[in-house]
Amino acid sequence: MNVLMFTNTFVPHVGGVTHSILALRGELLRRGHRVLVVAPAYAGHRTDEPGVLRVPAIADAGGTGYALPIPLSRHIRDEVEAFGPDVIHAHHPFLLGDTALRTAASLGVPAVYTFHTRYDHYLGRAAGIDGGRIERLARRLAEGFADMTDAVIAPSESVRALIAAHGVTAPIRVIPTGIDLARMGAGDRGAMRARLGLGADDFAVGHLGRLTEEKNLRYLAEAVALFLGHHARARFILLGHGPMRAALDDHFAAAGVAAQVHALDVLESDEIASFYAAMDVFAFASLSETQGLVVTEAMAAGVPVVALDAPGVREGLGRAGGGRLLPAGARPEAFAAALAVFASLSVADLSRLRDAARTGAARFSLEAMGDGVETLYADLIRNGRQAEAPTARGVWTGAWAELTAEAEIVENILHAIGAALRPEPSEPAP
Repeated sequence: MNVLMFTNTFVPHVGGVTHSILALRGELLRRGHRVLVVAPAYAGHRTDEPGVLRVPAIADAGGTGYALPIPLSRHIRDEVEAFGPDVIHAHHPFLLGDTALRTAASLGVPAVYTFHTRYDHYLGRAAGIDGGRIERLARRLAEGFADMTDAVIAPSESVRALIAAHGVTAPIRVIPTGIDLARMGAGDRGAMRARLGLGADDFAVGHLGRLTEEKNLRYLAEAVALFLGHHARARFILLGHGPMRAALDDHFAAAGVAAQVHALDVLESDEIASFYAAMDVFAFASLSETQGLVVTEAMAAGVPVVALDAPGVREGLGRAGGGRLLPAGARPEAFAAALAVFASLSVADLSRLRDAARTGAARFSLEAMGDGVETLYADLIRNGRQAEAPTARGVWTGAWAELTAEAEIVENILHAIGAALRPEPSEPAP
């Protein structure tokens, strides 16, 4: 199959969506499929990367670190058409996501959308607004976009239930992003702990991810600081960068535990497994995930997890037994107490939890993801061919289909704006 992907974020930008795309692309290529990724241009991106078409973009739009792509040039449209996609996979519901819909309509091929992000959480926090119109606008845009595709991939069962409860009628399949289990399990614990300056008896709480407001990091910092303040031999190891970094540093300094915090901005990709391996427990407080990929990665590295019960996270941790899932409304003191329980465990008990974590992560393999996506693509392509008219698809047919898609995109935007301006009734619980 020829798979054409459209994404608003890609390397060198670091984030969960980029990670997911790289994992899927790698698995599809391993299976012998062809993959072309259309992504924004970033400062410093590779110019010789095979299978990637870069779209001119406005760098660091709005100070977010994201690139804002501009419409496709005729040259790029020609390359897309020459690739001859069998299926188009959109990873965002706007900008290049809209371009994915137009292209699928023009070429008469099925479109798939992965619901990577809960935009109602993300955009509201990014704008400094909790609740209200911007969240409703973002949510309705994403859900309306989903219904313009032929199928939606939900990374977890709770996200499938959430978007279905909000009215998405397109077929939804639950296919979690897969991880390289062998690579995650091969980290060098001793070398990374030495690099971080950890002693042999230090108990290391760890966290990895982009440091942004929607990740509930103020809560996490408060809980970790409470724990560190009562455990002199405990350490917090942090890997990530983002606009919340200074606030986290300030909080740890004010709590008097800054000397127990060891933070890194970035590591090479082949060092990530060692960073996980250096931990004794992984701490995660985000309530805005669709899968919580870092939770699964930590478990694959044999690291027990303490997290809050939230969509995506509960599927990874809830059934595994490799950690502790606290109620979403748990106070930071309860989170700190859970960390303290892990710090008090014997070596044998921690070893059993490590084994349980690895077992729980095993179902999130690259192979399982590849099987699910490959089957979905094949089903859509087969169904599309069965429904296709016997006459050849002409230029005017494609042009009319693209115009129809454009009208639907505009209608979705107007509908989302209208929904944002109206008072919102009570929402389904996540």
